[in-house]
Amino acid sequence: MRPITIIYWLRMATGIMAGAICAVLSIFLESHGMDGISVLLYSISLALLIYLISFRLLKMKFQNQVETPSKITMTGIGIYFLGWLAFYILLYTIIYVNTYAVPL
Repeated sequence: MRPITIIYWLRMATGIMAGAICAVLSIFLESHGMDGISVLLYSISLALLIYLISFRLLKMKFQNQVETPSKITMTGIGIYFLGWLAFYILLYTIIYVNTYAVPL
């Protein structure tokens, strides 16, 4: 596979992982008294931090294999945040319903 394809799929997997981490962390923070907007902002900040860490790691690995460094930055950014948002909402909802036993 080409390096750009590998970067794209790694970003998708990282976004899904970040969504799962943020969902679990959000439930934990809410159970310890934080309000909703603070938890959401904390989750967004954590997602951005994970993206920046993944960017640094991918840049170290693929900087000599890609035409320009901006390709590493921009490849997969949309799928990262889409994957993060989808899995954050999905897992947060599943964990919340199972934790607090909300009647349907």
